[in-house]
Amino acid sequence: MTFEHDYPFDPSYGYNLDQLLSVAPPEAPADFERFWQARYARALTVAPNPRLAASELTHPDFCVQTLTYDSSEGFSIRGWLLTPRSQPPRCGFVLGHGYGGIAAPPFDLPYPDGVYLVPCFRGIGLSRRPPISENPIWHVLHDIHLRDRYILGGCVDDIWTGVTALLQLYPALAGHLGYLGISFGGGLGAMALAWDPRLARGHLNVPSFGHQPLRLQLPTVGSGAAVQRFAEEHGQMPDALRYFDAALSAWHIQQPMHIAAARFDPAVAPPGQFAVYNAIPGEKHLFVLEAGHFDYPSRARQDRELLEALTDFSRPLCATPANRADSDD
Repeated sequence: MTFEHDYPFDPSYGYNLDQLLSVAPPEAPADFERFWQARYARALTVAPNPRLAASELTHPDFCVQTLTYDSSEGFSIRGWLLTPRSQPPRCGFVLGHGYGGIAAPPFDLPYPDGVYLVPCFRGIGLSRRPPISENPIWHVLHDIHLRDRYILGGCVDDIWTGVTALLQLYPALAGHLGYLGISFGGGLGAMALAWDPRLARGHLNVPSFGHQPLRLQLPTVGSGAAVQRFAEEHGQMPDALRYFDAALSAWHIQQPMHIAAARFDPAVAPPGQFAVYNAIPGEKHLFVLEAGHFDYPSRARQDRELLEALTDFSRPLCATPANRADSDD
């Protein structure tokens, strides 16, 4: 799969689909599971204290409110909460944005009767806070040499504390929550879903941070190139990156998963994306995109088909909790 482009490298990296489906994750650190389980346990001790306020944004199907909640390390996370206008919610989702940031919540969503929590991850957008840079090439390097303080771990905490906040606002949706993440938010989602059983299903679109050693070897642009330069300057891959590998976390995902992975992508190398999909041990569904982080002729059609597939995949989440309870009597 290739397209005309101006990059000084091939964003398909010479992999055919069979080769992409054979990419295995790297070896995990011996204490990988203990590290993440302890991190999740700490995140559960945070009281998010969700606060809602009116938003200037409007939509015919959703009531849009600004949301603020507390995450780990004293970070205040801001974003939006979308709730259905004309019917009670039957399911809920946490949405993870890409590294380009997010100026407003998306509205091309799978269910009109869902609640959508849309956080800006720490340091980005409404959650910006000096000295963290919003620029992806600097954000991805923030505390990269410190495993317990690396910015990616904090962003995963923001997902977990967001789940807690959503359940405090809508406790009846327990068991009916999912995660939808793209690119940066896709890689973070793999790390979050692996340890959080409160999320019943997940969708990752062109997930980043898969197979960190391979990610450092393949030419790329954006945040991946920034990490490559850092490793070159310091003579080795930062040890912390071994723990923040979306493919290694994917080995531990137990929930049904839906992955959209691209065969051509200059910003998130396809072998890393497919390493995430390949590592998932249980139920999983693959939607093959012709390209990611790149405009191409059939992109609009593929976006429509992906939303249809995602709607079908998410349907089990949206069995009404009240009806479920009635059926148990």
